Amino acid sequence: MSQVEELQIQIRNLPTEDFSKLREWFLRLEDDLWDQQISADFKAGKFNTRIEKARAELAQGKAREL
Repeated sequence: MSQVEELQIQIRNLPTEDFSKLREWFLRLEDDLWDQQISADFKAGKFNTRIEKARAELAQGKAREL
């Protein structure tokens, strides 16, 4: 049995309160990891082309500020 399968069984057997706590922790972890990825991508310049395109469209009147 894999470690993931073992965790799945353990999670299914958690009391409701513990399951809720785990779910909240996991969602926060997922959000934190996503934020870290977005930050790393931004620092690496992965959004530069899209930012430039959006600014150009705004300057041409094809978009509006939110």
